[in-house]
Amino acid sequence: MAQTKSVITCDLEGRIETFNQGAEAIFGYRAEETVGKKRVSLFSPGLIVLAHVQNWLKTAREQGEYTGTTVFVRRDGSLFSADIRITPTFRNGRQIGYCGVTTPRPDIPVAQAMPRVSLATRLFAWMVITRAPFLTATLVPVLAGAAWAFTQSQAFSWGMFWLVLIGAMALHVAANTFNDYFDWKTGADQANNGYFMPYSGGSRAIELGLISERSLLAVAWASLLIAVAAGLPFLFWRGPLLLAFGAVGAFSVYFYTAPPLRLAARKGLGELIVGMNFGPLMTAGTVYALTGRLTWMDFFIGLPIGLLTTAILWINQFPDLEADRVSGKHNLVVVLGREKARWGYLLLVAAAFVLPAIGAAVGALPLAALGTLLALPLAVYATRVLFRHYNDRALIKANSSTILLHLVTGLLLAVGLLISGMIRLA
Repeated sequence: MAQTKSVITCDLEGRIETFNQGAEAIFGYRAEETVGKKRVSLFSPGLIVLAHVQNWLKTAREQGEYTGTTVFVRRDGSLFSADIRITPTFRNGRQIGYCGVTTPRPDIPVAQAMPRVSLATRLFAWMVITRAPFLTATLVPVLAGAAWAFTQSQAFSWGMFWLVLIGAMALHVAANTFNDYFDWKTGADQANNGYFMPYSGGSRAIELGLISERSLLAVAWASLLIAVAAGLPFLFWRGPLLLAFGAVGAFSVYFYTAPPLRLAARKGLGELIVGMNFGPLMTAGTVYALTGRLTWMDFFIGLPIGLLTTAILWINQFPDLEADRVSGKHNLVVVLGREKARWGYLLLVAAAFVLPAIGAAVGALPLAALGTLLALPLAVYATRVLFRHYNDRALIKANSSTILLHLVTGLLLAVGLLISGMIRLA
């Protein structure tokens, strides 16, 4: 009697295109539950996906096939050993995806078939869970705020700076993990099959099995507590006004995706919250924590950074549009549609360059702030890619370029402010 085999095909993004009866029998899913709705990563433990799958696909792509023994996950969560054969699939001479044939091996214990997972991969898993690469959205405004504080005061405490940075980073991690938790609980992540890893769709940490719902929520609360602990000394050093910054941050972190407010779904309110928190509020909060003073200019210097942070959020919503609409997450890209939403991105990016120029022109900012204009070619490139590829996979170049644009522009602003402060003190 022939052994039951699973045959699954997927596109280059891992989205399932065919799912045979053998796959139904082995994994416990029905074809109508998976085809066009799930990705093949669903069937592998998350650490194996992170550590090995890309290399397996590379071998299949370069050598025509990959064969090996590994461990898979059934619908009920149980693990089983199996042989896997992966081959690339083609149409008209062009690769369109992969075909995986899985043959269960009940004769091989799961512990024996489990591929080795390095410590580096386990650490990387935590980077995925916390979305650590996106913490530049916090690093940049804190650096800009610190540089501006340096220009305004000859006193600068590195101890205070590190406390501010740790608190801000912890708050950002809390935002990321609360976001993923509530997007999973509300079904937004399960409905999303069009995301671009790692730029949209959240971390997918629960979906990959890297962490449980309960543990992810614990990480979120722990991160929020770390942020509170880092901020407590400033209440004694600077006074109760810092509570206002902390309260707004904590409120935004939790209710951005948490019901009943779910700010991210409120037709522009989510974009506003992100832009304000990761721009003016963070730069002004940093300046106040480091100097004990607060002016309107402390908020103004954060506006360009906040606009570019919003631009990152904005462009990452393009591939998520259908899933966001289905789950009731009515952000502005959903409201406007992809074609019209392109112009919103253009306005955000353009304003991020116009504001420092205006500030320098009227003497509110030092001329060195015009160094941000050096990032303009990157802004033009990202915008051109978006306008041409807003509805296809090539958009991912604009997603990555927007993150780089935010980082480069923010660092140029911080360096410009720092140089002007050094000249002033010379």
